[in-house]
Amino acid sequence: MGAEQTAAPWVTLTEPAAGGRPRGAAPTRRALVVRLVAAAALVVFVVVAVGVLVARRLAEDEAVNDAARSAELLADVVVEPALGAGLLSDEAERRAFDELIRARVIGDDVVRVKIWDADGTILYSDEPRLIGESFGLDEEELEVLTDGGVDSEVSDLSAPENRFERGRGTLLEAYHSVTAADGEKLLFEAYFPYDRVSARTSELWTAFSLLSAGSVIALIVLLAPVGRRLFVLVRRAQSEREAMLLQAVDASATERMRIAGRLHDGAIQDLTASILALRSAASSARATGDAALAARLDDATATLRANLGGLRTLLVDLYPPSLTAAGIRPALDDLATAVRGRGVEVRIVEGPHRPLDPDEARLVFRVVREVLANVVKHARATEATVELTSSRGRSRAESVVVEIRDDGRGFDPGVLHSPASGHVGIPLLVDAVQSAGAGLSVATARGAGTSWRLELPGPPPARGGAA
Repeated sequence: MGAEQTAAPWVTLTEPAAGGRPRGAAPTRRALVVRLVAAAALVVFVVVAVGVLVARRLAEDEAVNDAARSAELLADVVVEPALGAGLLSDEAERRAFDELIRARVIGDDVVRVKIWDADGTILYSDEPRLIGESFGLDEEELEVLTDGGVDSEVSDLSAPENRFERGRGTLLEAYHSVTAADGEKLLFEAYFPYDRVSARTSELWTAFSLLSAGSVIALIVLLAPVGRRLFVLVRRAQSEREAMLLQAVDASATERMRIAGRLHDGAIQDLTASILALRSAASSARATGDAALAARLDDATATLRANLGGLRTLLVDLYPPSLTAAGIRPALDDLATAVRGRGVEVRIVEGPHRPLDPDEARLVFRVVREVLANVVKHARATEATVELTSSRGRSRAESVVVEIRDDGRGFDPGVLHSPASGHVGIPLLVDAVQSAGAGLSVATARGAGTSWRLELPGPPPARGGAA
């Protein structure tokens, strides 16, 4: 059939809302609570994550400073008083110094000791393989050596002088200058385990996270009454807005009904009476042999009959009595009859579908009426099909689908989004469909006809019910 020739891709003008819930509707109390809890959880997560980073940085800085103070204390109290002049040359003195270091310095808190001269040569280490090796000193180490003071940092275990410290995990190293018995300036270096950083991080993070999370939760509790009040105000404003929209729709329907009633009881009745009178007069003229008068009366009768048909079509367009009295199918049949009178053959196909509520029926009628009006005005079509079916989406809720197809010349769907296109009815129709939570799409191309698809999503199935 020509009305089914459209093969163009579908262009979505508005998508159906989940569960058929109109867009712009105020969120439910449960939805607001869920959003509030999700936002609070996100804030707490961010606060805790930032707290971990901050706590680790603070703990590392604190541990580095502790290492510096410990190195300074060890250097001044233990190491410097025991430094003789022949630390590198006198084997006995070196052995005695080594025993002192291992007894009073090396342990759980200090895992390695090195003593450097100004040339960067290791004069002593509790790791004998390092003694006598030269690696050079960097600017910071030379500054500590010459000017005094103390410096500390996280150890670079990739450096060659630290190759024997690898495998012990992350370490902290601290430098302090010491003076040997002969007055030579040396650099004392001690390595500390990183465990104290992890322990201090845990302590700081626990305190920080408890304080931060408690503050966020307290803030949420304090803001809960404000949120509840805002929710009530939003719901009230939404209810008032919906009431105004319903009043506007009801007023429009009432006005259409009033105009339709006046047409039906006034002009249509008068035209019907006039047609009957003219027919009677034409019959009398033919009976008296006045064929010319009878012909003129027949012409007038035909003109009035055509005008009467136009008024009846307008009556159906304004307010189809069958939509309220008998449902959507008789109303569509009346609409199809009116369109057939304008030269387009319309076929109504109705498959099984769930019942439509009054608002859905009015929306279906409005969409079909607007689309068929465009078919008559612009499409140059000879046939059109209106089909009502049902489908199930991913939510397994049953949707009513209405497709209107024609065999006309089609058009570029891009003009629907152009303000200068002159298509005022379609944007208004899209707004109405979107406000109802329904979906509307079109498939068309020049010379390929046009298909419109209206989807009315049904309520989601009850939990535990049959699929």
